[in-house]
Amino acid sequence: MLSTASFKIFIDFDGTITVRDVGEEIFLQFGNPQRAKEIVRDWIDEKINSIKTWELLCKTVQNLDINKFNSFIDSMCISSTFKTFIDYCSLNDFQVWVLSDGLDYYINRILSREFMNNLTVYSNKLTFGANNELVPSFPFTDEECKFCANCKRNHILEHSSDDDFSVYIGDGYSDKCPAQFCDFIFAKNSLLKYCEKNRIMYFPFNDFNDIMKKLDELKNKKRLRKRHQAVLKRREIYMQG
Repeated sequence: MLSTASFKIFIDFDGTITVRDVGEEIFLQFGNPQRAKEIVRDWIDEKINSIKTWELLCKTVQNLDINKFNSFIDSMCISSTFKTFIDYCSLNDFQVWVLSDGLDYYINRILSREFMNNLTVYSNKLTFGANNELVPSFPFTDEECKFCANCKRNHILEHSSDDDFSVYIGDGYSDKCPAQFCDFIFAKNSLLKYCEKNRIMYFPFNDFNDIMKKLDELKNKKRLRKRHQAVLKRREIYMQG
């Protein structure tokens, strides 16, 4: 008898759905590039958290031309295999959530352009001040999380249960925490290096075709096992209430 596992799929946005890290590119283009690189480096080194990072990055943008800003966002491409992957998930009744520590303004604009604004997205928010200054806000923080602005871990725990097999797909530093709570991890770039360093089981991928092939293998297994360390980490959070 084949597995009838229910897959819940959580996907990072910048550098995973998109070809480039849109959030980072925006501040290199419209902010102070040198200062932006310093801020991001401090974040990677965990000297500052994501909230502070976004606040500092937004302050580097002065005299923003909103039309040029929108045009730049519109030039950012998504992975050529992403739409096919979403169709694949729909065909297989796999639920999908986009979890991003980025900003909703550019995420929603890109997904809307691609006619994919029906996807459920959790991210930080961006509004504009009277002089087009960038104003970030963070509706999905967690008091116990000292690093992320949008607590991806909480979204995973909220939208999956012990009966589900959770899948995380990511590439960056903000994916280190949430990936630990999922049964199957698809990783590249910084997330891949983190998994290797910490001996966390993962599947490498180049594009979403690789992920579809592996998910086909997993869903057709007679017996599918949850990742033990992920089960323990989820249980630890549940016990905290």
